[in-house]
Amino acid sequence: MKRRIIEIDEAKCNGCGACAKACHEGAIAMVDGKAKLMRDDYCDGLGDCLPNCPTGAITFVEREAAEYDQAAVLKSKAEKGLLGDAPAGGCPGSRLRTFQRPVGGCPGSRSQVLNRTAAPAAPVPGQTEVAPAQAASSQLSQWPVQIKLVPVNAPYFNGARLLVAADCTAFARADFHDRFIKNHITLIGCPKLDAVNYADKLTEIIKNNDVKSLTVVRMEVPCCGGIENAVKTALQNSGKMIPWQVVTISTDGKILDD
Repeated sequence: MKRRIIEIDEAKCNGCGACAKACHEGAIAMVDGKAKLMRDDYCDGLGDCLPNCPTGAITFVEREAAEYDQAAVLKSKAEKGLLGDAPAGGCPGSRLRTFQRPVGGCPGSRSQVLNRTAAPAAPVPGQTEVAPAQAASSQLSQWPVQIKLVPVNAPYFNGARLLVAADCTAFARADFHDRFIKNHITLIGCPKLDAVNYADKLTEIIKNNDVKSLTVVRMEVPCCGGIENAVKTALQNSGKMIPWQVVTISTDGKILDD
């Protein structure tokens, strides 16, 4: 059968072994100092190994491969005494994940009766009391979200409406999830605090995937211009014409472009 599966470029592999440790299925092993996909039927195609590779040696490809065999994986792990243990390696915060959000909202957004025996919170002097709002539900559809951590060839980039946001923006806007994250693939970063050129990573993401549109959300402060400039450079270097826009938020949470 033809399916999505990882491919390892041995020329780029530095032999660190991070991918083999991050592969929970045991599909990758180190052979003569290089990472090697040992069995196609052990690879689930989810790509936990991708964000753990420091050299970009691992990518997704579509090719003829044996179907993922979960039973064989579990049997192998049981024989090695690995069932029930924590993953051998890799950062849990960088594992590739997607979330399905229910169309009709989730239970977390329903009104609930509060415990009437609980003592009310003491009023803050000078603060106007407001009625409690319904709990908002998350609109995030994938993980990781940090530009530095996300794999270039993550499957959720294909057909994506991409949101590239300065990480302070979500704290400035109470409605950030519903207004910006909803129906988007989200990437965040801070050009002042991260000692990395976002343009290079964003160029590869745009060039190698079918990104449909791109929205940049930044703060009004000058240092936040770095994330806007990185996106502009990435669009130019990718050679693609993609609809894009920039939204600027003030430090007190107002949208300045409206």
